[in-house]
Amino acid sequence: MFLTICINYASLYSACGLCLFFILFFAGLCQQQEEVCAKSVINSCGDCIRTGPFCSWCKQLNFTKPGEQEAVRCDTKAQLVKKGCNIFEIIAPENNKTTIKDVPLSTLSSQQEPVQMSPQHVSLKLRPGLPETFTVSFSRAEGYPVDLYYLMDLSYSMKDDLNNVKGLGQDLFAALKKITKDATIGFGAFVDKTVLPYTNTNKEKLLKPCDENDQQCQAAFGYRHVLSLTSSQDDFKEKVSSQFISGNLDSPEGSLDAMMQATVCEKIIGWRNNSTRLLVLATDAGFHMAGDGKLAGILDPNDEQCHLENNLYTKSNEMVNNRLGNQRIQIAFVMFCVPLVPSPLLFFLQVPLKLSSKVTLTQDVLPDNIRVAYKPNCANPKQEGSNKGVCDNVRVGEKISFDVTVTADSCMDKEKSFIISPLGVKDRLNVTISTSCECQCNDPTQEKHAHCNNQGRINCGICSCLDGFVGQLCNCSIKDKDEQSLRASCRRHNGTECEGRGDCVCGRCNCHTTEKGSSYYGNYCECDDEHCEKFQNKQCAGNGQCKCGKCICNKNFQGSVCQCSGSTEGCQTENNSVCYGRGTCTCNQCECKEGYQPPHCQTCLGCPDPCQTKLNCIECLQFNSGPFQKNCSSACVNVSHTTVEKFTISSKECRQKDSEGCWITFKLEQLLGEDNYRAEILKQKDCPEPPDVTAIIGGSIAGVAFIGILLLMLIKLLIYMKDLKEYKKFENEKKKSRWAEADNPLFQNATTTVANPTFTGE
Repeated sequence: MFLTICINYASLYSACGLCLFFILFFAGLCQQQEEVCAKSVINSCGDCIRTGPFCSWCKQLNFTKPGEQEAVRCDTKAQLVKKGCNIFEIIAPENNKTTIKDVPLSTLSSQQEPVQMSPQHVSLKLRPGLPETFTVSFSRAEGYPVDLYYLMDLSYSMKDDLNNVKGLGQDLFAALKKITKDATIGFGAFVDKTVLPYTNTNKEKLLKPCDENDQQCQAAFGYRHVLSLTSSQDDFKEKVSSQFISGNLDSPEGSLDAMMQATVCEKIIGWRNNSTRLLVLATDAGFHMAGDGKLAGILDPNDEQCHLENNLYTKSNEMVNNRLGNQRIQIAFVMFCVPLVPSPLLFFLQVPLKLSSKVTLTQDVLPDNIRVAYKPNCANPKQEGSNKGVCDNVRVGEKISFDVTVTADSCMDKEKSFIISPLGVKDRLNVTISTSCECQCNDPTQEKHAHCNNQGRINCGICSCLDGFVGQLCNCSIKDKDEQSLRASCRRHNGTECEGRGDCVCGRCNCHTTEKGSSYYGNYCECDDEHCEKFQNKQCAGNGQCKCGKCICNKNFQGSVCQCSGSTEGCQTENNSVCYGRGTCTCNQCECKEGYQPPHCQTCLGCPDPCQTKLNCIECLQFNSGPFQKNCSSACVNVSHTTVEKFTISSKECRQKDSEGCWITFKLEQLLGEDNYRAEILKQKDCPEPPDVTAIIGGSIAGVAFIGILLLMLIKLLIYMKDLKEYKKFENEKKKSRWAEADNPLFQNATTTVANPTFTGE
């Protein structure tokens, strides 16, 4: 149990919670559960019982009529009696409660511990879906031992409050004495996990996380157990006085880790087995949730084991807390929500009194598919959730009770149990649960009963046939035939046998009757005349008859549900046809064939161009040529034509080239239907003149010659340009050479002058 006290706001929340409880309580009184049996697939009494809490089974022989399915045996008691079933032949398992241990309530005595809750052990045999209610009584014994463990936040913001707590020991013991003479008190402290981002991990800051001016500051820690439960006021005062403040970084604290260790370390804390356990947590901040561990890379959930070494929690930086498992401890969260008046901690003295006067009845972990609800019967009931019952301001010795309602949602294979107990109190109620899902029909012992033609036994009113016999009354002998093949002949398309509407008897379907009394029919019982479409909540719109799931419309009515009159006025065209023969008139509107457009299916946007598709027919009909020349009359039966000089049809003009390369000009008009056309064809077709072969040949030769001459001239030009380039290159190199201007001393002219000595010059 968690009690959160936020000063100046607690009374307001209490009043609102009480109002909400009464609203929900009186609203529940207005609801009444109606007995109904929502049947599904029923083949046996067991199937019926599992279907719903109010389903009953009639085991009376001959209850079903010939051809009627055995599922009619399953219904509510009232309906079965109405159908003629004897009330003594109805199987309807009820809940059964057995009190195994019920020691009366008693007060504290020197000989034995008090009994504060009764009974102590209850065994329930439940029918799924049917709730069972029993009463648990409670009376708090006077002088019952009380253990109070004070768990305090020692983060820096709690510095002032720690000084007040150091002088609180005597007052706390005085408050506890008002509850009992046998009281113990302990003390523990917590801050936060000593990892980033919760605490500064600098070595100096870990040793002294407070301000520099604070000399009395202890090192950062997660949780430390300071004082085990003791009855000594002096020990409490001494231990608490030796405590100093610490610190961390973020606002949420590690209070959940501390509470987990304070609850699971029972021997170290000193919790007594026969005491009321109270844990008071004092803090001014919220607590870290399990998901916060991702910030520090801590993902492992708490293993709910004690990890205290030298009174210090050693797994604080390794696991995140996800829940508090110890249900015997009452926990009070004392939050500092607003600025406090002088001597604020005197308010804490009321916490033990508050916890001791509040009785919370709840349970531990419930088995799967089990629900528990509590209704407190006391002067001050409170609503704190559907899984607990709460009575407030309960005086010592006052007897209160709780109505506990247990419901099993489904059948269980084996017996299961759970514990119900008041928070903080040792007394426990063990609840053992089993389910009743089978029928106890007390059937006749004969293996060959006359009702089953001496070929089967009775099983809750229906026949269970011997090998070699089948049928509702085992009246079909399959002899050497294969039973599976016989049953296969009762399945349409390998589906359900007789469509689930009949029994396969000797390879033929014996159809059942419908809920309204008529019969299914057909080779596979696939037909009935009760399940056709409805229009305006009328089957077949009231204008037809249902035959095998389809509507057969009366005269002058049509449509899938006979919802339309038979008039075709809206489908009439200009030429007095219906949808131009290219659609059907349904509900006075044209439903066109594919491609044709409403409202009257006159045009087809997606159809091929008839100018191209009918070209071959036009050619053969008018000019007796083309691909259809030999079978024109049969291939073009849907095309009628006339030869014209001028068109009278207003459709687009078609101009197409025929198989001979001539252009044919024609127009098409679509008649009624999809492929009926009337064609108007111009008498003459436009054929181009044949080409001049001589001119073509001559022109080709001349062209080749001309191209050849051009190529030769081009080649010559290229050669000339290359030679010119080489010559210019030679001239340039010649100008650059110096040896060309020098005289060769060895050079002699080739000419020699010779004088004739005899020549006189005359």
